[in-house]
Amino acid sequence: MKFMKLFSGIAFILPLALLAQTKAIVSIQNNSALNYKDAVVAIKWDAVLLQYPQIDTANFVVLNSVTKKQIPYQLEHKGHSAIQNVLVQTDVKPKSSLTLLIQKGKPEIFIAKTYARYVPERKDDFAWENDQIAFRTYGKALEKEKDNAYGFDVWVKRTNRMILNERYKRADYHTDHGDGLDYYHVGFTLGAGNMAPFVNDTIRYSGNYQQWKILDNGPLRTTFQLIYDSWNAGGIKVSATKTISIDAGSQLNRIENVYTFNSDSTLPVVVGIIRRPEAGYISLNEQQGIMGYWEPTMNENGTTGVGSIITTPITKMWVNNEQLLAKTTVKNNETFIYYTGAAWDKAEKITDAKKWLDYLNDFNQKLKKPLVVSIK
Repeated sequence: MKFMKLFSGIAFILPLALLAQTKAIVSIQNNSALNYKDAVVAIKWDAVLLQYPQIDTANFVVLNSVTKKQIPYQLEHKGHSAIQNVLVQTDVKPKSSLTLLIQKGKPEIFIAKTYARYVPERKDDFAWENDQIAFRTYGKALEKEKDNAYGFDVWVKRTNRMILNERYKRADYHTDHGDGLDYYHVGFTLGAGNMAPFVNDTIRYSGNYQQWKILDNGPLRTTFQLIYDSWNAGGIKVSATKTISIDAGSQLNRIENVYTFNSDSTLPVVVGIIRRPEAGYISLNEQQGIMGYWEPTMNENGTTGVGSIITTPITKMWVNNEQLLAKTTVKNNETFIYYTGAAWDKAEKITDAKKWLDYLNDFNQKLKKPLVVSIK
């Protein structure tokens, strides 16, 4: 026998045996014409507990109601002791919905698709990655070295495996051993989309991060905080905390910046992307807040695309001798959210400038038309 259930205006059919085991039913609705593939979706844990108060966090599964197969999930804490969300990764086609079932069971072991760590053996680097791309930023031990750099670094990869530990152990970052390499150049710029105050028409770089904290570490989302000591930003005393998240399947990081400064007015800031001296493809879309760059091909190392999406109004976008820059403002001690990341043509997913800009535009549209999650 089967039982038909009407949920959020959508009818679906469940076998009675499966329905009897189910403790909570989750609907994920895509009201847009966008294709959500491998999307990481957050389900509020409090809503799960309302329907399934006796849930054992070590013994439950999330099933696709049609295929009856398990869906990869993660319990997200956001640095708290209490669970905040259940994260799931799944596909949702345009103008369609997906139904997930939460019930008692033994979860499969899900392969980690995101990862981050502090790297004391490499002068206080902090590095992070997902199954598409990898990044690092620089710590206090590197500040007095000649190879210090301010911005975010990109480690391109063409494997879904987590490779950071292997690369650091090998200590040969600039050679492709079959899974990618570090050939990105940062120097004294913002690199791949870092942000800094822009006071009196000058970028006011901070020192390197001084403290770090991992809030969640995979398998579907990794989130960490970097804390920067106060510095003189053109006569304004500024300190910053940057909370960075990377989701499985995504080319872009989500960045929450909180600037604290001794001024009653807003603080002008810029997001920057370093440009190479050779010709590449540059796209500056002030109206949508999208800054895209397809670098020149670097011989056998291939081509990297870098891009940032700023979700608040842009004052100005321009290109100088070193960087692409997008200017906006932040308020004292308030969270500012934007997205930045990269792609590599040798990963054979995004292989030219058009595909990279299409990816950035699609990502931006999904920010404006998010999936709708409800639970019963």
